[in-house]
Amino acid sequence: MDARRESEATPMKNPTTMERKSERELVLTRTFNGPARIVFEAWTKPEMLKRWWIPKSTGMALLSCELDVRVGGRYRFEIGHVEAAKPMAFFGKYIEVIPNARLVWTNEESDQGAVTTVTFEEKGGKTLLVLHELYPSKEALDASIAGMEGGMEETFAQLDELLDVLGASVGRS
Repeated sequence: MDARRESEATPMKNPTTMERKSERELVLTRTFNGPARIVFEAWTKPEMLKRWWIPKSTGMALLSCELDVRVGGRYRFEIGHVEAAKPMAFFGKYIEVIPNARLVWTNEESDQGAVTTVTFEEKGGKTLLVLHELYPSKEALDASIAGMEGGMEETFAQLDELLDVLGASVGRS
């Protein structure tokens, strides 16, 4: 996988840590170079999410992105690949929304979906992001975790790139 080797040769700006906390829990952490309000917007505005959510090396694309970011609001993503007969859909609802601080949503595309919590903690103009996933079973987490680390690292690196572009155009505060 050439893209993987290339990313290993160049040190990452901010490392992503992934830790299995229990049979059903996974926690990823990463610091982003930007204020919490901008990082939060990157997670909640479709036009921004489309620019970083899917790892480019996969050959997949985010075909549609619908977000109604409020308690009880729904989201739906459709992800396509040239070799796939039809797009994959990911959907659920927001169960907690605290602007610039916390998002909690369900993953309802299967009965093995996690509840995902993302927190945004600003420290000195940077944002510590903690992504916590709670799965319904050990088997569901086992199935999800396979291959996730490299994909999440690439996805978060793409978010870093977007934040760099946004920082250059709007300035950091």
